[in-house]
Amino acid sequence: MLLLVGVAMAAPTVGITVVWQAQLDNQVDARLQRRVDDLRQHATTRSYNNSAELVTEFLKVTPPGRDETFFSIVDEVADRRSPADTPGQVRLDRDASVVRMLGTVATPKSGWLDSKAGKVRYGVVKVEVAGDPRDVRLVVLEFRDRQLQEERRVAKMLMLTAFGALVCAGLASWLVAGRILAPIRLVRQTAARIGESDLTQRLDVRGDDDVAALAHTFNHMLDRLERAFTTQRRFLDEVGHELRTPITVVRGHLELMEDGPDETHMTRALLVDELDRMSRIVDDLLLLAKAERPDFLTVGETNLTDLIVDVVAKARALGHRHWRVAAVSEATVLVDGQRLTQGLIQLAANAVRHTLDGDLIEMGSAVREGRVLLWVRDTGPGVGPVDRDRIFGRFVQAGRVASPAQAGTGIGLGLAIVREIAEAHGGTAWVEDAETGGARFVLDLPAYFPWQRGHHAPDSDSGGRSRNRLLRRKGPAKQWVRHRGRR
Repeated sequence: MLLLVGVAMAAPTVGITVVWQAQLDNQVDARLQRRVDDLRQHATTRSYNNSAELVTEFLKVTPPGRDETFFSIVDEVADRRSPADTPGQVRLDRDASVVRMLGTVATPKSGWLDSKAGKVRYGVVKVEVAGDPRDVRLVVLEFRDRQLQEERRVAKMLMLTAFGALVCAGLASWLVAGRILAPIRLVRQTAARIGESDLTQRLDVRGDDDVAALAHTFNHMLDRLERAFTTQRRFLDEVGHELRTPITVVRGHLELMEDGPDETHMTRALLVDELDRMSRIVDDLLLLAKAERPDFLTVGETNLTDLIVDVVAKARALGHRHWRVAAVSEATVLVDGQRLTQGLIQLAANAVRHTLDGDLIEMGSAVREGRVLLWVRDTGPGVGPVDRDRIFGRFVQAGRVASPAQAGTGIGLGLAIVREIAEAHGGTAWVEDAETGGARFVLDLPAYFPWQRGHHAPDSDSGGRSRNRLLRRKGPAKQWVRHRGRR
């Protein structure tokens, strides 16, 4: 790259030198012609006895210019020379070969001579006076290379200046490129250190330029990778842990099963129950794994009143409780109605496990300050402050069940599913004490309405965190266009 820049900088200087030389050659030829014209004009001033006298008088009254000299040749012998020659100028009139050559050429003529002073442009013209038989010539010499010295000195200064500028520019570019590429090298080094066993490495981001933006993007990518690997490891650990128990139970009873019909019937019933529990674990774990995918939600228009009424109607089959619809909102919002139904059913099943026959379980909805609130309230024993956040983890169970018949029916994944559904909508799930006793589980979601098309609507990304999409209509169908948002 620097070589190309150097060539680009040197090319104009060389071009200027060539142009200067061509212009100087033209000027030299013009001066030679001018000297010939001066000689003709001088010959008309008075009459001369012979040609030598005419040339001698011309040399006396015509001073040469800078890097210029005149001399005369009489019968192929150098005769007179112009005064005031430049110091150190080469005396070509003393060079016999030059004098002989110029004394015999056809005149007028111009050409080039090589000398110790470089290229010399010459012009020779024959001078004749009537009645004078001698061969007299006037020679004009222009030391072209001496005249080019100044231009060459300027060109050399330009070249040296350009070379110095190139060196400075190269050094500055190296320093600047080093600083610019340092974060990129850091990205490469960090990427080389990252392995499946260590995804905690992050880049130290400084500044707000494009390179810093690249580092931020790289860190966000590492965050997503770490979440994905953590989720995968946790999923495998949880599956291995939870499925190991029913498998062990099944194997143990198969090994101890006796041949009697009563024992066979009891063992079969126990194995079927364990397999059913294993099937529920697998289904719930697969649902949680799907919650990490971007297509987890299918958002559409959902009326909150219809949602609550339908969920209460479906939940009645979970147990003999006093089911009630509390205050509801008539608003129609943009949510995934099926996923919310699934989450509310999970909350209803959890409420059934912690209440007795005839106890109150109510559901309701509201829209307040741009938020959608969906809740399930029961009159059970409630949830202690220590367990309120912990119970939304996977395979976590807290508190006691109200009925011995419900003991051991849960596997600790229901509330985890509820929270994943809420977070996929860009919200969250939490529990609080109900005013009349018991627990009140709440889904807290951002409110998006159909008339807000062009505003953000909920979606989920692969990290289990909320993203948003921009909703717009195109013909009769709804199109969802991905747009990054904040939780």
